[in-house]
Amino acid sequence: MQDPNLDTEWNDVLRAKGILPPKEEKEITEEDLIKMVESTIENKSKGRNMGEMSLDDLNELEDNVDEEEERIFEQYRRQRLAEMHAAQQRSKFGEVREISKSDWVTEVNKAGEGIWVVIHVYKEGIPLCKLLNQHLSNLAQKFPETKFLRSVSSLCIPNYPDKNLPTIFVYKEGEMKKQFVGPLAFGGMNLKKDELEWMLSQTGAINTDLEEAPRPEVKDVMNIAIRDSAINRGDDDDDDY
Repeated sequence: MQDPNLDTEWNDVLRAKGILPPKEEKEITEEDLIKMVESTIENKSKGRNMGEMSLDDLNELEDNVDEEEERIFEQYRRQRLAEMHAAQQRSKFGEVREISKSDWVTEVNKAGEGIWVVIHVYKEGIPLCKLLNQHLSNLAQKFPETKFLRSVSSLCIPNYPDKNLPTIFVYKEGEMKKQFVGPLAFGGMNLKKDELEWMLSQTGAINTDLEEAPRPEVKDVMNIAIRDSAINRGDDDDDDY
């Protein structure tokens, strides 16, 4: 049996004669209208996806949009402008900037709403610090929406122990979210860029496309050795009884 809700000439005749009830009108939502406009514009643009078009392309096509579509088209263009502006605001960094103690409050604590800050406290002459600076430089370019900074330890934290270097602090809106302190936190000179990227992604500072940790989480070898030694001593004491 033919569906009475189908838009066919035969069904139209039956509705006109009262044999079929009037077709139920589906309420058209704003999302439906946008899809209709996108479909129309896609046809006019020879299959190009409207979401991938530049503002110049949208402006060029606007002349071909009829009055019924014009309002939705304008709304879509405003949305695209807002998305581009937001992306530009997020992607305004892209490099590791050097700061000193006097810059800390402005650059770190008052970085701005929604801004993640990754700051590397380092010292010249320490190989692992140099390695981290190289990795962070690459990550800053890959994640320009995150502010990457670095500062020589003696210029930002007086009397900061060299044994704590390198150190990375992660801030958001003036609040420290995570800290990585000392060589063990980074696994030593074997640290790869992807591993550092994963570590930072776990703090929320960057949105990585890595699906899993490049290697198992770095463990504190010294603490494990001390713990195992204490357990062994306890076993020896029990044997004496």
